[in-house]
Amino acid sequence: MGSDSDLDRLQPTLAHLAEFGVGCDVRVLSAHRTPDLLVEFVRGAEARGIGVFLCAAGGAAHLAGVVAAHTLAPVIGIPMDNPPLGGLDALLATVQMPGGIPVASVAVGGGGPANAALMAVRILALSDADLRTRLEAFRAAMGAKVVAKDAKVQAALS
Repeated sequence: MGSDSDLDRLQPTLAHLAEFGVGCDVRVLSAHRTPDLLVEFVRGAEARGIGVFLCAAGGAAHLAGVVAAHTLAPVIGIPMDNPPLGGLDALLATVQMPGGIPVASVAVGGGGPANAALMAVRILALSDADLRTRLEAFRAAMGAKVVAKDAKVQAALS
C-alpha cells in the first residue's frame, strides 16, 4: 500500500487471503517517496514466492504501474477512494497504463479491496488444484446464501 492510512480499508483483502490460506507480505512502499525500496522489494519477490501483486494507492496512484514495470507477475491495482476526488484520480492512474505494461484494476472503494484478493486467488488457483477447490466451495457458499435470502423474501411476500 502507498500509505498506512489505507490499512483499515484493506482489511477485506487480508481477510479473504487468510480465508483461502494465501499468505501475503503487507508493506507500505511509495512509488514516489521510497522508489528504491519499492523496486528492491519487487525485484526480490519471485525468490520469496510472490505470485501476484495487489497495490493499493490513492491520489496519483502510481504504485501499481511502477510495480508492473519491474515484474512479469500479475499486478492488480486497488484505487483508494481518498479526498479530494473520491478516488477518481486513483482509478484513472491505475487503468490508464501504457500498452505493454498491464495492470488489472478493481473498483474504487466498496468491493474493490475484497475483489482484489479474490482475483489474486483466481490467478493462483490456475496452478493450485487445492486452492481451486476452496474457491469453488466459496462460490457455491455465496450462491447458497443468495438462494436462502430469496427463499426468505418469497416467504415474506406470500
